[in-house]
Amino acid sequence: MQEDLARDIAEVPAVEVINTTAVHLMSAAAVQCGLSEDAPADLDEARKLINALAGLVTAAAVEIGDHHARPLRDGLRSLQLAFREASIIKDAPGQGPGEKYTGPIN
Repeated sequence: MQEDLARDIAEVPAVEVINTTAVHLMSAAAVQCGLSEDAPADLDEARKLINALAGLVTAAAVEIGDHHARPLRDGLRSLQLAFREASIIKDAPGQGPGEKYTGPIN
């Protein structure tokens, strides 16, 4: 069973693993930012998820190419803006979630 799983994952291209991971982080962050009607916002959790997403997208962009990285960066930026909008106490420019990787988001 374990060998079959390892063989299966070995056949998945890295870009697919990176994109799938990023989409999971984006989905969870969107929920935690309050963009879902099913759950209340938890901005502490959203910050952690957005930071992880920003690190992944920034590190992977060179490896996966602009064609794959651009939509991930766009999604990340949208989440950063949603976080800023949902936050009662505003972060200083450059101090919001993921901004140490992406630079300030306006």
